[in-house]
Amino acid sequence: MSFTIRLMAASAVALGLVAAPVMAQDARAIRAAEQVRDQALKGNIALDYVTQITTRFGPRPAGSRAEQDASAWAADYMRAHGFQNVRIEQFPLIGWERGEESAEILGARPQKLVVAALGHSIATPAEGVEAEVVFFDGLDALLAAPAGSLSGKIAVVDGGQMVRMQDGSGYGPLSRIRGVGPTEAAKRGAVAFVMRSAGSDEHRMPHTGTTRYVEGKVPLPAFALSAPDADQIARLVGMGETVRLRLKSTAHTYETHSQNVMGDIVGASRPDEIIVLGSHMDSWDLGTGAIDDAAGGAITLAAAKLIAEQGRPARTIRVVLYGSEEVAQPTDHGNGGGAYVRNIGAGVEKHVIAGESDFGADRVYALGLPPGSQNTDFAKIAERVLHPLGVLPGEAELFGGVDIGPLARAGVPVFGLRQDGTRYFDLHHTADDTLDKIDPAQMTQNVAAWAALVRLIADSDVDFRAARAAQASTR
Repeated sequence: MSFTIRLMAASAVALGLVAAPVMAQDARAIRAAEQVRDQALKGNIALDYVTQITTRFGPRPAGSRAEQDASAWAADYMRAHGFQNVRIEQFPLIGWERGEESAEILGARPQKLVVAALGHSIATPAEGVEAEVVFFDGLDALLAAPAGSLSGKIAVVDGGQMVRMQDGSGYGPLSRIRGVGPTEAAKRGAVAFVMRSAGSDEHRMPHTGTTRYVEGKVPLPAFALSAPDADQIARLVGMGETVRLRLKSTAHTYETHSQNVMGDIVGASRPDEIIVLGSHMDSWDLGTGAIDDAAGGAITLAAAKLIAEQGRPARTIRVVLYGSEEVAQPTDHGNGGGAYVRNIGAGVEKHVIAGESDFGADRVYALGLPPGSQNTDFAKIAERVLHPLGVLPGEAELFGGVDIGPLARAGVPVFGLRQDGTRYFDLHHTADDTLDKIDPAQMTQNVAAWAALVRLIADSDVDFRAARAAQASTR
């Protein structure tokens, strides 16, 4: 009888559903997952970690001294809390500094606007850029504009207010504007690009985020505009007014390095089988990166430490704090996630599964297992262990997240503990991403879900790769 089938039988006995003999070690495995879940609810180190790192180091832009110092401190934090094989692996990076920025409507009745330069966009001339606005009500409208139609103009793209969704799915269409908009505007002759910032709030607080390099460059200055100011421009245009803007930015790039920080809870019987728990160390510079993503590091560290306190799991649990998740690069090597996969080489075959926490610190509401693992004995026991936390079964997890994406593309199955993102994009990439926005009770539930699920995975003999392959072969 396989471990997972015995786990299911043991759980059924525990729930009073059947009366059958159960091997003692299998019942202990179920109890271990329940106990680590319950212990997490009583207390864990997550709030301590996120408090210390956001307070000691503040914002941690990719490649900055703050990110580097925070990484060194986090390595010491891991060692102090019992992690083994703690190390820091560096990789080269093009960093970016915001400098100073401003925007205003010109004319007889000038108006100051609140903007944030998009990550890795270039500076304006010292005197700024002054030009008439051409307004677009979405990316498709910009893409439909003919070549040369924006010559000497500023492209303003308003994709509308982000739809507030628990799963954050409203973000994708607006983040695409940020990524491709500057290059598409430049192709049509624009001298600058402005977008309504990608957020679900109506605060006068812009959301930054990286734009993309195309053929090794970002072609023009690019800015995110706060939602109320985007509305202001839209109304002026709707009234038939000619809107002329002055934009200034002193942003610049520089050569530096970033790094991944990692530490292990070494497995007792199968130490070469590795489970990766990922998050990222870097943050944007406007806030202190509490929800994006010091919280993810706090959650995964706390879960792994709780598991270790129970006694070593069968498989190795590796916590990775990835560097430079937030920024694009002239050549896309996957930043911290790509560096990790390159460094482990053939060792990727020993990675049994990976999960990423990078969606704030609010409660987990759904479980996503790799394809082929739904409706299995393992899934059923995981669902029962997580159900008291209010976590329900969800759809299969395919991508996992930016940091573990390179692992997924290298063939490693990924899981997802889906967090409530209803308010996440009110705060994301803004000056409001600060420690006070973390709800300790919700983060505690989050840690409990991670600890319980990872304990089950670490003590199981489930081959998630084989399950995925078996499902694919039946299609």
